[in-house]
Amino acid sequence: MTEKLPNASSGMGVDENSKNTFMELKQKKVHRYVIFKVDEKKREVVVEKTGGPAESYDDFAASLPENDCRYAVFDFDFVTSENCQKSKIFFIAWSPSTSRIRAKMLYATTKERFRRELDGVHYEIQATDPTEMDLEVLRDRAH
Repeated sequence: MTEKLPNASSGMGVDENSKNTFMELKQKKVHRYVIFKVDEKKREVVVEKTGGPAESYDDFAASLPENDCRYAVFDFDFVTSENCQKSKIFFIAWSPSTSRIRAKMLYATTKERFRRELDGVHYEIQATDPTEMDLEVLRDRAH
């Protein structure tokens, strides 16, 4: 039995828990970040890990696999030049250059459908290595 790569039209579904966990991050601020992965057996995007409000950006970055793709949302808090506390939600499509071609294709074809389910994302970043999504990149985009 050979596994077939889902085509872009079939795509993957989005687990209800994925949507709910994103809403918890957005509205209740109970998560600093959420990491999602494509579950090929269930054919849907599921929550892999969440980080509590006290976790740092470094904790988040360290949670992404070195050699595999993931989607993530990160709630970035910052202070504006007018001294106002702000928060922006970033969607990060993590696709390291060392990941398998099949994984890159799967995540690429599923991204738009999944991204549409996350209402309230302010910015999107596509990253193939950690420097493309470091804290300075988020800071620059948020201001």
